[in-house]
Amino acid sequence: MIDGGLSLQATGRSRRRLRVNRVAEGTAIAAAGVAIAILVVVVGSVLVRALPALNLDLFIKGPALFGQTGGGIAPAIVGTGVLVLIATAISLPIGVLAAIYVSEFAPRRFGNQVKLWLDVLNGFPSIVIGIFVFGLAVKSKVPILGLGHHQSAWAGGFALSIIMLPLVSRTTMEVLALVPNHLREASYALGVSKWRTVLSIVLPSAIGGIVTGTTLAIARSAGETAPLLFTCTYASQIVTWDPSKPLSSIPFTIFSYSEQADPNLHAQAWAAAFILIAFVLVTSLTARLLLDRSRRKLGQIQ
Repeated sequence: MIDGGLSLQATGRSRRRLRVNRVAEGTAIAAAGVAIAILVVVVGSVLVRALPALNLDLFIKGPALFGQTGGGIAPAIVGTGVLVLIATAISLPIGVLAAIYVSEFAPRRFGNQVKLWLDVLNGFPSIVIGIFVFGLAVKSKVPILGLGHHQSAWAGGFALSIIMLPLVSRTTMEVLALVPNHLREASYALGVSKWRTVLSIVLPSAIGGIVTGTTLAIARSAGETAPLLFTCTYASQIVTWDPSKPLSSIPFTIFSYSEQADPNLHAQAWAAAFILIAFVLVTSLTARLLLDRSRRKLGQIQ
């Protein structure tokens, strides 16, 4: 009670609103808990099955010969690194340049259309992209971009770059939109041309977000299997770096080993799956930290 006989306690409609609010909060907390629990269960179950094969040999040795135990997946780890490197080298410059054009130079209507088609491409099933690259670069009678008529790391990296492109481009667009306009206006007031303003003012301010988008795209492409089944399937016994030949990869190794009857290969498949999960988790957390840092930096500029 307060002076005048007025009560601060909720009554009637206010009580119903409080109850609905508590129910909504409880539902949201429960949903978040379920999501976290699923992640913990998946990672934990994979780790338990991977423990028998998690050792140093797994990272430094090639597959064991038929009938032998032990061995490792070093060729698959190196092959995945080469594929991701090729995909990043292709998608990063194209994605960033496309984002710069749409955000800084293109008419708004055309820019909105580009964003729409990038979102559509981002939702494409990866197996469709694999079939497309298979027909374009592997089975084509005319060599495309020097990829030849056979499976190779170039073809696999090209397929992965198509998957990475919309992620890199759309993230870069979002970060460029956060750069304060007064930075551009101050540069224009000094007589600096638009393209030079973008290169010297806008891009350095958004570099953290660009790195974040690229990191997230790498995390996604590293776990893709379907495109590699059509473009780069090879179970190598030795470590090789030649991108003109098909290379082994972690996703294909998991797929291949899981189909075998050898328990040793099953354990290595689980170990490879855990390595891939750990890579994706670490990469995603790194991207999140970089994005938060970039947002704080842009907030200070504003």
